[in-house]
Amino acid sequence: MPDTTRFQERVYAKLKKVPKGKITTYGDLARAMKSSARAIGQTMRCNPYAPKIPCHRVVKSDGTIGGFGGAVRGKKIKDKIALLNKEGVHVKRGVVLNFEKVRYRW
Repeated sequence: MPDTTRFQERVYAKLKKVPKGKITTYGDLARAMKSSARAIGQTMRCNPYAPKIPCHRVVKSDGTIGGFGGAVRGKKIKDKIALLNKEGVHVKRGVVLNFEKVRYRW
């Protein structure tokens, strides 16, 4: 079993509720967890369960992709976009298309 904190496990459990074809934001998830967007970002960066725990479904509040696996550009970001596209969330020039339509809120 990976070395994770109770907080991380709670965040991962909450994130599993975001269905395929939807995204959430670091801020939305932070509010649902009564935490901060920065803490959510750090938790996503350390996700040992990806993609089973779908950290690729977490984006910035303006609909831009944000980071993935500790990266903000390059192959990992392309992988995040590919995972989102496969699930029906389309990204163009680093921005989620139809952002509000595919945004999951608690």
